[in-house]
Amino acid sequence: MKTFLVMTTGGTIASVENKAGLIPQMTGEELLSYIPDIAGLCHVDILSICQIDSTNMNVEIYKKLVSTIQENYDKYDGFLILHGTDTMAYTSAALSYMIQNANKPIVLTGAQKPISYDSTDALINLRDSFYYMMHEGTRGIKVVFGGKVITGTRAKKVNSLSYQAFTSVNYPYVATVRNNQVIEYIQHAPYQESLKMTTKMSDRVFLLKLTPCSHPDIFDFIYDHYDVIVIEGFGVGGIPKHLFDALVTKQNSYPEGEKLLILSTQVMSEGSHVSIYEVGKSLMGQCDYLEARDMNLEAVVAKGMWIKGQNLKSFKQIKKLFYQDIAHDILGK
Repeated sequence: MKTFLVMTTGGTIASVENKAGLIPQMTGEELLSYIPDIAGLCHVDILSICQIDSTNMNVEIYKKLVSTIQENYDKYDGFLILHGTDTMAYTSAALSYMIQNANKPIVLTGAQKPISYDSTDALINLRDSFYYMMHEGTRGIKVVFGGKVITGTRAKKVNSLSYQAFTSVNYPYVATVRNNQVIEYIQHAPYQESLKMTTKMSDRVFLLKLTPCSHPDIFDFIYDHYDVIVIEGFGVGGIPKHLFDALVTKQNSYPEGEKLLILSTQVMSEGSHVSIYEVGKSLMGQCDYLEARDMNLEAVVAKGMWIKGQNLKSFKQIKKLFYQDIAHDILGK
């Protein structure tokens, strides 16, 4: 039998109702008591990391998750993180950079309704996660939810209430789980590189979603308080003319590598293509910036956190690392 470590963080799956609304309170032991049949298929240990609504997830908890996996990596065949759905995609992306080349499964799952509800999706998500981890050849960071297996850098929550909460952005589903059977679509070969784990992450990252009424003075505040600036432009990633000069001036006012500017798009699928239109191409050569291309927005934010945590000074080094494919996060070249 394989042995897995289940780490609980709270979330809807562990929530109970009170006057203030749903609040995470159930322990890992209580959660797993709803699927007693799993005990006959694998050995499970349980560890509580925190007990929060995932809205309150933060970098310090990312670090605690990584440290826990690092301390226990040799003891277990895989790891299951029970997590709230609202920020699960950010956590799966962050862990994909903090834990690289893991030849063991590290799975995140949760539920749209508490496990105590008759109509809950928690039971199937939990069972699917265990069956996926028991399947031979599974490895790396994955989200298992609604019968789908999604690589950690490509997950996005697209439905706020329904059970099919997550999709995979610009990348196929890795597998599906049906009737306790894993159907693989993509088989990832074992990592040949050595396992890497780090807790060096910066939380000085700001995501700016442009609107037609955005004002250029917003850059003064952002650049004064944050080190990574991700801009969700329009369409393929265009920057309006009335913002152009202020953005270029602000970015160029700092030493090389101090501020990391990343251009992305508000459109979920097919990625950014900044150089297609004049509103994007005109930025070329005016300042140092990176482009998200086909990367998932959550992965862009997490990769910016990770890169800034490495304390690199050269933009050439930063650029090389940003465009390096890590955990299948970027395909476009």
